[in-house]
Amino acid sequence: MTPEVPRKSTLKSSLCGGWTVHDVLAHLVDTARTTRLGFVKDLALARFDFDRQNTRGVERERRSTPQETLERFRQAASRKSTPPAPLDSRLVEEIVHGEDIRRPLGLTRTYPAQAVVRSLRLQTRTPASFGGAKELLTRIQLAATDADLTIGTGPEVNGPALSLLLAVTGRRVALADLHGPGVATLTEGA
Repeated sequence: MTPEVPRKSTLKSSLCGGWTVHDVLAHLVDTARTTRLGFVKDLALARFDFDRQNTRGVERERRSTPQETLERFRQAASRKSTPPAPLDSRLVEEIVHGEDIRRPLGLTRTYPAQAVVRSLRLQTRTPASFGGAKELLTRIQLAATDADLTIGTGPEVNGPALSLLLAVTGRRVALADLHGPGVATLTEGA
């Protein structure tokens, strides 16, 4: 799932608040290169501030040009190491951050439906304090229109699974694809 990064994207804003497309790519490199022990060490060095740890990882892996960072990503993409998190969190990283990069650049990609559903299920089981939407799913129900997936309780939000995933991860761009009485509640959280 390697993102394509055109030359003029260095300062292009991504869908991930506060990060450029180049920053998100560097974050993907950092995630791909992180080991369990390295994650714990980096978190301790960041004084247990997850945002600070991510910022330090972006700074560490970001190269002078997007092309250099993309080459570093290609080299790291096949690694089997992972931070201490569920393996499906790698799918979330690849899909959501892939869209953070692709959409601002006008690039499209079709993801395997099962990968999107697994990512959405993980995000809805994960507490907000860890970047998830578990608490939100006590107030709304998500129903994918392109997959066999209905989760949560409350007013329904319908739409493509990818748009549901992006919306529960705070990407407002996906809200236009969603319908139903629960959209107002989802919009408050996005």
